[in-house]
Amino acid sequence: MKIDILTIFPEMFTGIFSSSILKRAIENECVKIEVHDFRSYSLNKHGKVDDTSYGGGAGMLLTVQPIIDCLKSIPNYQTAHKIITSPCGKVYHQQKAKELSQEKHIIFLCGHYEGFDERILHYIDEEVSIGDYILTGGEIATLAMVDSIVRLLPNVIAQESIEEESFTEPLLEYPQYTKPAIYDGLKVPEVLVQGNHEEIRKYRRFESLKRTFERRKDLLEQLILSKEDEFFLSYIKKGIKQYEEIPKK
Repeated sequence: MKIDILTIFPEMFTGIFSSSILKRAIENECVKIEVHDFRSYSLNKHGKVDDTSYGGGAGMLLTVQPIIDCLKSIPNYQTAHKIITSPCGKVYHQQKAKELSQEKHIIFLCGHYEGFDERILHYIDEEVSIGDYILTGGEIATLAMVDSIVRLLPNVIAQESIEEESFTEPLLEYPQYTKPAIYDGLKVPEVLVQGNHEEIRKYRRFESLKRTFERRKDLLEQLILSKEDEFFLSYIKKGIKQYEEIPKK
């Protein structure tokens, strides 16, 4: 995959792309990422990339020329999937990350200031938001999306990890534990140390359903429930907190 990022703050990406999983993905050639400073394409002698809004209003808008000239400098930009970060866009979610991970080439434009000249959208495929709140710029939103996409690419992380994590289906992930089995009087649930894999599976399913019911009921509306799920939820709704309290079939 190829990812290009258009920004006026390229330094914001340096540390992230030279650390952890993203660094390894780049080194292993799972993804190629290039950051472009569109300020360098400004025809203004001071490198200005913003201006006041026609009709008045607070704040400054990103201008068309430096952004589009930068965009057009990228090889094969026409066939790339082009995204601008914007609070007006559709809200980003895991399914969107999966869809974008299938693209061969993505170009991100980081929005900034009060907004951008509407004509920029003529060159963009979609606006995307990472949530209903305002950031000072689109760099953080772009970083979040790039991270969520790259980790889904082949050979970046173990497929098993992806399949079991939150939002792979509309459920939050179950709680997990590691050694020691007892710390400061706090014990790992007994079912996890007994080695019965079917009981462990059921425990984890119960915990995922319970956590989602308690924290994100809206997700359950999207879930196709199995008979086992319905059985577990019937007890969760009664206030049962522990898998061990459920009568065994």
